[in-house]
Amino acid sequence: MTDPIVSGVPVSAAATPPDPAGADRLTLTVPDPAAMNRLGRALGGLLRAGDLVVLGGELGAGKTTLTRGVGEGMGVRGAVTSPTFVIARVHPSTGAGPALVHVDAYRLSGGLEEMEDLDLDVSLTDSVVIVEWGEGRVEELTEDRLHVRIERATGAEGPEGDARRVVIEAVGGRRGLPDPEPLRRAVADPAPGGGGPAGAVNGTAGG
Repeated sequence: MTDPIVSGVPVSAAATPPDPAGADRLTLTVPDPAAMNRLGRALGGLLRAGDLVVLGGELGAGKTTLTRGVGEGMGVRGAVTSPTFVIARVHPSTGAGPALVHVDAYRLSGGLEEMEDLDLDVSLTDSVVIVEWGEGRVEELTEDRLHVRIERATGAEGPEGDARRVVIEAVGGRRGLPDPEPLRRAVADPAPGGGGPAGAVNGTAGG
């Protein structure tokens, strides 16, 4: 997918255009993998038990980098890596928070039924579930979910084209989007703590 040039400036160098007022959607331009990790950490501090995040994007877009940050922000046990060879991994919380269930749905042909047969030894409703390649496969798990789409940004500088456009959208009757300000700060601020666990904002609307 190609992204437009914003006001004659490559999207990697331009401010992300605002989303329509009242829209349950947030669009962020993420300049590099470090910022993607910070975004995940900030998002992890806002997610709650029962949240389903359907994560989309082409191979190498940064899905696992974002999920690794979510795990750090949630304070879960174990390094978050690609679950390709095991379909799903459960990362218990190191404190009182929910577990993180990290699923790779690329080989999950059975959708909801196959998810229920995974024998994860954890309640999905008591966990945060992130499903890579989940679009069109796991929506039956709940009507209320977040869709996160990671796209390569046209005009990205650098040999590897690190810049990404991340679109976060609330679907169904969910509480709404997480508080956008910690997410925006995490992308913009490389300082320590800029994208760290944000437990204090868990009470914000849609968190």
